[in-house]
Amino acid sequence: MSENIFNHLLTTDSLFKNRDVLHHGFIPSNLPHREKEIEALVHNLVEALHGQIPSNMILYGQPGLGKTAATRHVCQQLLARGKELGRTIHTVEVNCCTVDTKYRVLTQLANELVEDSTQHVPFTGWPTDKVFARLRENMDALGGVHIFVLDEIDHLVKRHGDDILYPLTSLNYELRNSRCCIIGITNDLQFTEMLDARIASRLGSEDVAFSPYNALQIEDILNHRALAGVREGVLSDGVIKLCSALAAQEHGDARRALDLLRVAVQKADVTGADSVTAEHVRLAQNQLQFDQMTPVISGLPFHQKLVLYSILLNETNGLTNVSTGEIYSVYQLTCHNASVTPLVSRSVGNVIKNLDSLGLITTKTTSLGRYGRSNRINSCIPNNINPMKIMVNADEAMKPVINAAYRLQSRL
Repeated sequence: MSENIFNHLLTTDSLFKNRDVLHHGFIPSNLPHREKEIEALVHNLVEALHGQIPSNMILYGQPGLGKTAATRHVCQQLLARGKELGRTIHTVEVNCCTVDTKYRVLTQLANELVEDSTQHVPFTGWPTDKVFARLRENMDALGGVHIFVLDEIDHLVKRHGDDILYPLTSLNYELRNSRCCIIGITNDLQFTEMLDARIASRLGSEDVAFSPYNALQIEDILNHRALAGVREGVLSDGVIKLCSALAAQEHGDARRALDLLRVAVQKADVTGADSVTAEHVRLAQNQLQFDQMTPVISGLPFHQKLVLYSILLNETNGLTNVSTGEIYSVYQLTCHNASVTPLVSRSVGNVIKNLDSLGLITTKTTSLGRYGRSNRINSCIPNNINPMKIMVNADEAMKPVINAAYRLQSRL
């Protein structure tokens, strides 16, 4: 009988002590450099331990700043203290990126409050008001205070509007034997501007803004995690500093730093290295950039691929800070080579905005005085990524576009 293919890995010493510690979902016993934000959460949610209604809250900040981790940490502590004091407290967290419709959000909230699956709301088929009624019944049946955490709440509102939020923020007027608090977590600093004024007033009773970490703070966070997650002595000098500096460049994102360190250790493990070096960090950075960019580029609709290629083609021709008009001229040529009808100029302007929001290009608006304004557009795809190859692999129709010869003019 042949040897099991996993055996050699099971007998190899890993550089990891506990890999889970370096994942986003791990909640440490303390969160360095988020003391002020945690204190704001605690001062509000302590009302639940008194049997009172905590205020609704909105937590703001870019991705990777600890909003979700801080909320989970505080809720864990709240539940533990509530159990000691004999207080009935329930928390439910919904990620509105994955649970992204009004019906599904309400269904998850209702179903998390009952253990008997025969009493669950079905995934489809009920009127929304019936799901709301079941949610209220489940809340009153359990009693106490319910903390509903809606993570990535801006994603839900952008896609489906704020209809769900008015009845959720009105629950306390209808509940008989329980109370409710809503915590919305958002990456959009202008989130409340999307909301009806009445909803914004009710939901944003208390706002907490999470500021980006600086390089030293990220370094401190990584040092704490590395102590628990990586074997002692395997990180070469400068590895933590490099991960921290690279992550600080990307809006102070601690999750990015954790990813860099975790993948760097994996790279060292796979090659059988005894230590993790700066070279492993660079390899990790390249892989993360590739893993992040590839699905974004390959998933673009066809005309968005053509517009992106038009920008890249201008840059290949030596043009940077290209205008929308320059892009549109090349885009028309790509459409000819693809045998498709070009979109109108305004639609291409919207495509450019989308490519900017996806992080594939940067757009800067400059004033032309009495001649108005103009966009100056550049790609920002890392050099280690070949977007042309990705687009061809994803869409055969891009092959004649990229293989065609273009006679482009340079600026005088």
